[in-house]
Amino acid sequence: METGIFHFVRPYILFGFAIIPVLVLLFILSLRRKKKLLSLYGEQKLVSDLMPNLSQSRQIWKFCLTMLAFVFFIFAIAGPQIGIKLQESKRKGAEIIIALDVSNSMLAEDIAPSRLERSKQAISRLVDKLQSDRIGLVVFAGEAYTQLPITSDYVSAKMFLSTISPALVPIQGTAIGEAINLSSRSFSESTDCDKTIVVISDGENHEDNAVEAATVAANKGITINVVGVGSPNGVAIPFFEGGQKTYLKDNQGNVVITKMDDKMLSEIATAGNGQFVVAEGADMGLDVILKQISGMKKTDYKAKIYTDYEDQYQWPLGLAFLLLVLEFVILEKKNIWFKRIKLFPSKS
Repeated sequence: METGIFHFVRPYILFGFAIIPVLVLLFILSLRRKKKLLSLYGEQKLVSDLMPNLSQSRQIWKFCLTMLAFVFFIFAIAGPQIGIKLQESKRKGAEIIIALDVSNSMLAEDIAPSRLERSKQAISRLVDKLQSDRIGLVVFAGEAYTQLPITSDYVSAKMFLSTISPALVPIQGTAIGEAINLSSRSFSESTDCDKTIVVISDGENHEDNAVEAATVAANKGITINVVGVGSPNGVAIPFFEGGQKTYLKDNQGNVVITKMDDKMLSEIATAGNGQFVVAEGADMGLDVILKQISGMKKTDYKAKIYTDYEDQYQWPLGLAFLLLVLEFVILEKKNIWFKRIKLFPSKS
């Protein structure tokens, strides 16, 4: 028995974490309201003297314990599992490498919620529709990096996809050519199946000759398909500074405008004997690419996949109940029997 990959049966449940900031805000507002109401009865010190057993720090501790319990409940409901049985199986498929642009321009919001997030969502849908084809992920900005080597493990592909952000590539820019070259080297050498690279970018290539790289790849029998993301009219690039939303500016203080270069992207696809599609709809044009993939030559290969998983929900569920019990036994008022025991350093 071999223990391996960890995943969630219901990963969408994890979106429940989004409610935590709301609950924290409501709690803070509740404390402020209580404090304001108490002030109506007199000065704070006088009111505190009249209610010596009231402890605000205990209220905060109880809330923190409740929030931690909520976090573990979310994890439990999401259905964590770990692979326990690895089995070799025979499959037949082609090979696809997604080269995803993660430069700052992909943060533009002309496609909601942003070019990058929408691209990730579309890739996730594409992975869901694949059958036995193998897939890899390459991310690029000023440089290109392999995010996920070619694999038939779609669970891992979606997990690595979720971690993609501009922070993965420290050097900014858009080196599409380097991304194509790296993708070309990332295919399996032992298979003679059809291979395709799907470049997803806004096309603002500033670093190299992407058309030349696509031509070289095409001469090796690799098809280059391109998905253009963004508006040709141009939009500003947002980012957050000190919690405030602002827009990227150049050295002269002018707001940087990013436009999709459909001419460049179309030239790359033509040189790579592939298709150029403009990202539209929920699938971002990837359904067009999927139809081409379904007609590609596929060969047999051996893949190791997890065929049996073991539930792990009991651990976060147990911790959640333990935290709730602890929260229950901690009273909001100071216990007169334990006044001399300083469990909480804060006096309130």
